[in-house]
Amino acid sequence: MRHIIKLINQIKTYDWGSPHWIPHLIGRKNSSGEPWAELWMGVHPQGPSALDIPGEQPLLSDFINNYSELCLGERVMREFGALPFLLKFLAAAKPLSVQAHPNLAQAQAGFERENKAGLSLQDPARSYKDPNHKPEILCALSPFRAMCGFREPDVMRTLLETFSQAAMTQPGTALNAGFARLGKALGTGDHAQEDALRLFLTILFDLPGEFRRELSAYALEQEPVLKKMVPGHTEIWQTAAYFARLYPGDPAVIAPLYLNLINLEPGEAIYLPAGILHAYVEGLGVELMANSDNVLRGGLTSKHVDVEELVRILEFRPFSPAVLRPFNPIPPAFTYPTDCREFSLSAIWGKGETVPFPISGPAIAVVTEGRAVFSCRDGSNRPAETLTLEQGESAFITFLEEGVSLTCSGSFTLYAAGIGVSPSAA
Repeated sequence: MRHIIKLINQIKTYDWGSPHWIPHLIGRKNSSGEPWAELWMGVHPQGPSALDIPGEQPLLSDFINNYSELCLGERVMREFGALPFLLKFLAAAKPLSVQAHPNLAQAQAGFERENKAGLSLQDPARSYKDPNHKPEILCALSPFRAMCGFREPDVMRTLLETFSQAAMTQPGTALNAGFARLGKALGTGDHAQEDALRLFLTILFDLPGEFRRELSAYALEQEPVLKKMVPGHTEIWQTAAYFARLYPGDPAVIAPLYLNLINLEPGEAIYLPAGILHAYVEGLGVELMANSDNVLRGGLTSKHVDVEELVRILEFRPFSPAVLRPFNPIPPAFTYPTDCREFSLSAIWGKGETVPFPISGPAIAVVTEGRAVFSCRDGSNRPAETLTLEQGESAFITFLEEGVSLTCSGSFTLYAAGIGVSPSAA
């Protein structure tokens, strides 16, 4: 059996995607002009990869099921029983929804509850597409903007006071009343942090339509004023106005006031555990997650929004993700540190030399620049198994048993998804 096999992957078209970025990256023409938002690499039933075997093209999931221990190895079979991660290209030309993902117990309960309610997996009102949690890591391939995690309540209060100054001089208006309620929720130390954050978000999503309509117009009107008055927070005011243009009437237009703004350069990454409120604003990246498509949305979207369930699964605590970056000088391979059992993300760089592939499998590797030539040897006198991947191409790599070595040569950048740290191995 081959140890490394090229993949054929599925494109997902969502309205926030780009008609150009992923097609350019993978060298394919987008003749329809649709927004290509994601390319999935893995075994998730909503978008499974196939093996690029002439005349066959079996699903990767079927191949793994037929040769499970050879593909996954004894440890992965014992702990997960399947390939436990999903790798993606993500192209956010417009903001993704403000969202969070459930932990494992929440996902299992939600999936069972929606099954019992008779919701099909294709129902747009469905939030739980599978019974799995969805921690994730996003690594930028271009400059990338994101909002991740609640700010400290006192920081939120200060930003809200600054943003709402003009509205607070107009008693009796919907804006004045709404901002007053939001400010009171954050208080002056009257509430514990968790209570303050929960109350703030609950009130925000519950404010009436008149407040929502006026809020978007207010954000646009106040942007130039605030940029002059408080230039140190220009990105916050600009982002709120940008959201107001795209999603008028959505209370999440002020998400930059309560979520941390994060800017990533290519090669930098952030890791988000379950329950963290976030939104990817703009950019192209590699995203790796547990094998799940569960999303609870709270705004900035035309898709199903379930505020009650979102509030139920959220972690109401201040959280700002560390920016993970390869150290200097850049090594031949770097693994971004996370504490996730299901996956780890590694970047590998080739500069003409031969470098060892740092993962013993199972793994999925995708080339983002250049051309990588894989060579697999088993210690015998047989010829090496080889496979060449061009930019945008990917491959599944089986578990490499003892005595089998895998190397990469050429000039390239590639990202590889592998298994995370097992508690028993930690």
